Amino acid sequence: MQIDIQQLTPMQRQAWLQHAIAPRPIALASTIDKDGNVNLSPFSFFNLFSSNPPIIIFSPARRVRDNTTKHTLQNVMDVAEVAINICDYDMVQQVSLSSCEYPKGVDEFDKTGFTKQPSSIIKPPLVKEAKIKLECKVIEIKSLGDNKGAGQLIIAEVLVMHVDESILNEEKSNIDQTKINLIARLGGDWYLQTTEANLFKVPKPNTLLGIGVDALPQSIRQSEILSGNDLGMLANVNEMPTINPAFDDEKLRYIVQYFSVNPASMEKEIHQYAKDLLSEGNVEKAWQVLLMAEG
Repeated sequence: MQIDIQQLTPMQRQAWLQHAIAPRPIALASTIDKDGNVNLSPFSFFNLFSSNPPIIIFSPARRVRDNTTKHTLQNVMDVAEVAINICDYDMVQQVSLSSCEYPKGVDEFDKTGFTKQPSSIIKPPLVKEAKIKLECKVIEIKSLGDNKGAGQLIIAEVLVMHVDESILNEEKSNIDQTKINLIARLGGDWYLQTTEANLFKVPKPNTLLGIGVDALPQSIRQSEILSGNDLGMLANVNEMPTINPAFDDEKLRYIVQYFSVNPASMEKEIHQYAKDLLSEGNVEKAWQVLLMAEG
């Protein structure tokens, strides 16, 4: 299905794009106007864009419904500061409530039941319940247009970061990803909860380059069993593995013994075994199984 985005209404564009480009982290932004009125509102058009300088960007886009601008945007034009509170599962229902379009001057802290916590160097208050809070100064506001749904990028520099000790690792040297329980926005009413059960690691190539899928033996590269993810894991080694003469595996011996009369079936069984090993994260053993079969 091919969709011509330019032919869609602004509402249709928003729906398709927000369903497709996800999950998106949520910035619960606290701002204040020149008269001291506080506003609290969530934005999923948000992310980190630089660490030096430490820059975050979020976008209180023009409303698709009536093309009006949001109080958050109006506030940072008055007072160029914002507190970004990172949202976790314990806050999700209150965060959703804060997205209600209350009239100007209504304090969403009161509406949501969140607690104001004084910031250390900026005027807008922090959300006490948030386990990660960023005090930021707004360095630029970049409009992407005057049309319905047009982004209004608020580019802000992080000055101070507050982190609850309950989500730190044992060494207190960083945040433990298994403890944050972050939430993210999907399309429509859908959200994502990042529990420990649905987290996984992927070894990240750094200074050593992976050999690449193009360097894999043809029989592996064109396997009917191994997926693109499987090939990616095999190709992420920094040099082509060689057979370990000491390697011995009972299941591999069984496969070779019972399927040797049918080489095509034997290859499928070996590739399935390697796939199972890869699913357990055992790349080294999967490579040995495949190399022994190749040999």
